[in-house]
Amino acid sequence: MLSKLWHQAKSLVPIMAGTAIYAFGLHYFVIPNQLMEGGVTGIGVLLNYALGVPLSISTLVLNIPLFLLGLKMLGKSQMAYTIFGTVSLSVFLALIERAIAHGWIVPFQSSQDYILAALYAGVTLGLGLGITFRFGGTTGGVDIIARIIGKSKGWSMGQVILTLDIVIIGLALLYIPKEKVLYTLVTVFIASRMIDFIQEGAYAAKAVSIITNAGDEIAARVTEKMDRGVTLIPAIGAYSRSHKYIVYCVVNRQEVRTLREIVKSIDPRAFIVINDVHDVLGEGFKED
Repeated sequence: MLSKLWHQAKSLVPIMAGTAIYAFGLHYFVIPNQLMEGGVTGIGVLLNYALGVPLSISTLVLNIPLFLLGLKMLGKSQMAYTIFGTVSLSVFLALIERAIAHGWIVPFQSSQDYILAALYAGVTLGLGLGITFRFGGTTGGVDIIARIIGKSKGWSMGQVILTLDIVIIGLALLYIPKEKVLYTLVTVFIASRMIDFIQEGAYAAKAVSIITNAGDEIAARVTEKMDRGVTLIPAIGAYSRSHKYIVYCVVNRQEVRTLREIVKSIDPRAFIVINDVHDVLGEGFKED
């Protein structure tokens, strides 16, 4: 029981942290500078600009029908973290709105060049969403629609989300100057890169595939000198029909030079392929 609660806490606490950062970015950078955001949150921002509806209320109210649809179409297990993330976002939006109203937080508002606001908005929103997504949560909205359409029509989530975001940001032209919409595109781009960075991890390892006749010797030397796990895969050369090995291992960036030197010292004719790996779980790397 305690282990189950601990496992849930390890996901729920980061989701709360992510939604808090995302809420801060919306109220500190986006709304004061009349920028935009995609998804249901973007509709909430539009309602705030057009009618003065608090973002904390609109995001929750707009998501309730989607919650009901998602529970029916996707089931409770897929919707649990989504509902938690959305409610958490609404709570933090309300807290920040209250803090701004009392003067405890003074939003950043640019009077001339909005590029600084757009850049920091992108970093903050992307950081918050990246943390939320990494631990299995979402902020609701188009994520639910994308899952339902993807399940029923076979479209990718990326296609659905991009299409809906374009429509919503396009509607913003009715309420904000086109220059602000262009700055919003900078924010969206930076946020997407930040999300990828958080999702994939700041640590980038290298996966190395070595095609060689000296697989056993290379594997033994790598294990001995570098203390890395190695997998030997039997292979046959398509042209020569000779038997070879593919030596496969994953190392960090600093170890690539050492690995290449080991391989070349044993088999100068070895064929080496090095690929980027953005997330590695297991012995010698991070544990899940």
